[in-house]
Amino acid sequence: MAGAKRSPENPILIPDTAAAWEAEAAFNPSVVEDKGGMIHLLFRAAGAKTHVNGMDVEISSIGHIAGKNAVRFGGARTQLVAPMEEWERYGCEDPRVTEFEGRYYIFYTAVREFSADGIKVAVAITRDFKTIDERHLVTPFNAKAMALFPERVSGKIAALLTVNTDRPPAKICLALFDSIEQIWSKEYWDEWYAHFAEHELPIEQNEQSDQVEVGSAPLKTKDGWLIFYSYIYNYFTPPPIFGIQAALLDLKDPRKIVGEVKRPFIVPQEEYEFYGRVPHVVFPSGALMKGPDVHVYYGAADTTSCVATFKKKDLLEQLVFTARRQLRRFEGNPIITPISEHAWESLATFNPAAIYEGGKVHILYRAMSGDNTSVIGYASSPDGVDVSERLSEPIYAPRADFEQKKVPGGNSGCEDPRITRIGDRIYMCYTAYDGKDPPRVAFTSIAVDDFLAHRWQWAPPILISPPNMDDKDAAVFPRKIGGKYVFLHRLGSEIWIDRVDDLEFKDGKFLKGEVLMRPRDTAWDSKRIGISGPPIETKYGWLLLYHGISKRTNHYNVRAALLDLKDPSKILYRTHDPLLEPTPAYERQGIVSNVVFPCGAVILRHQLYVYYGGADKVVGVASIDVDLLVEGLVKEAKFGGN
Repeated sequence: MAGAKRSPENPILIPDTAAAWEAEAAFNPSVVEDKGGMIHLLFRAAGAKTHVNGMDVEISSIGHIAGKNAVRFGGARTQLVAPMEEWERYGCEDPRVTEFEGRYYIFYTAVREFSADGIKVAVAITRDFKTIDERHLVTPFNAKAMALFPERVSGKIAALLTVNTDRPPAKICLALFDSIEQIWSKEYWDEWYAHFAEHELPIEQNEQSDQVEVGSAPLKTKDGWLIFYSYIYNYFTPPPIFGIQAALLDLKDPRKIVGEVKRPFIVPQEEYEFYGRVPHVVFPSGALMKGPDVHVYYGAADTTSCVATFKKKDLLEQLVFTARRQLRRFEGNPIITPISEHAWESLATFNPAAIYEGGKVHILYRAMSGDNTSVIGYASSPDGVDVSERLSEPIYAPRADFEQKKVPGGNSGCEDPRITRIGDRIYMCYTAYDGKDPPRVAFTSIAVDDFLAHRWQWAPPILISPPNMDDKDAAVFPRKIGGKYVFLHRLGSEIWIDRVDDLEFKDGKFLKGEVLMRPRDTAWDSKRIGISGPPIETKYGWLLLYHGISKRTNHYNVRAALLDLKDPSKILYRTHDPLLEPTPAYERQGIVSNVVFPCGAVILRHQLYVYYGGADKVVGVASIDVDLLVEGLVKEAKFGGN
């Protein structure tokens, strides 16, 4: 995606060990620019431990520093907000500052005691960052991370806050006020909290153990309100993984998300993010638009303050495009499910290949029997979604020794087909597995006329991947490129590309080639990737769908890449966010949970229909306008973000 570039001057703020109030840490910064161009940075300052009420505790306060540069703050530091009231006796933490109608509102976490009931939101108000004019306890319930919008929204004063941060699951919510005084009105909040689910932003959490928190105060753009937020994976089931994500909210109704990036574009990777008081933490708390740039300010390892920068145009394009690029599931999903009366497909029907020939979509799906033997079944659809024909017997079953069951009861057979037409033949790659040796890529073919007539006269299968190596997820391109046949396959955790002179694979020739694409940590196709179906030729490049698995969650998701037409070893672009990820029950619950796994796609009426296995149990289909997908990829490729 449009990449965030960390400042080479990071960390931009470190604790001043000579000042007792910030001797331990200076982190989680928030910023605002005044009318004179001065940038004010507020930060959480952690002092050395002190003895309070019989305990040795670290008290936080809010510091201030200012400068004309968005990265360099060289002025004097002052302690602007320190604990004064009973409701903040153990600290004032994590400020979010906004200028609103002539005054600066600094929302912060007020800690009365170290429990959910003692952690709430407070606000301090200033005109000059020298004197605090007012301070109020805001929420009567557990909450953190509140930030005010810089102007009224549809006539209302608006704010985002994170509810139930210490009573998970936390939710990011919108609050609307008629007057400033309502912000600290207990009566207002009692009524609001009784129905807070009505005010939630639809930011999805993958698991109950994850945590979300508002990061920056909203920034107004032509496309919507831009916010950065913290998404912490496994927050309540350590080790947690901290990430910074972004969303665009509707300008008139900020409860609506009009664009978002659902995977972190910043995760801990630098030394100053790995090592500190709390290792492996990046925590967004402020943002500033300055010229063509968007600066994101974050705390690193709960010790220092840092900044990363986007090009605003790139970021907005990414956010808007990502929201429009999601695959839309067919409402009638799943379209193929197991049939108990057919022993060969009684356990599961999934991972379908697809090809459009003779006026209909032909779907070849992996089917499993009760003894875990895989064969390939057949169905067809005239419109891409409604299955009108399904055969009662498999069209392809294990024939060779290398796919016969060697371990009783274990998995074996012919798995996960991918099919390609070249000339007058249809070629099929599939995974051959005997339950004992590593799975390998098998290759066969059939005449197009025989295929359409349901004369299943497949050529004898041959193995085309190296022995003793786990190799699968293979397909051949639908035409020669540079005089060569081109294959993609997964070897290890990576997608490989290879070019061969012919399709005979004689004299001990096997696929290998070179690595085309590797997993990426920040995009969270981080554990393993493999192709979906054969690449589809477009005027802009080869459209390749592929699946990725996150090593954090082990969930499968679907992504896209664009390869150069003349040299498909050149990746023009690959998506940062998934096009499809497990959501409904038939994708989340099955033989293998949380799986969407396509093996084929076709284009019908300018729509790309993607056929996939759900939870290794059923077949689903999802679609998207192919021009929207490909042209969006081209646009992003111009921005240079892989």
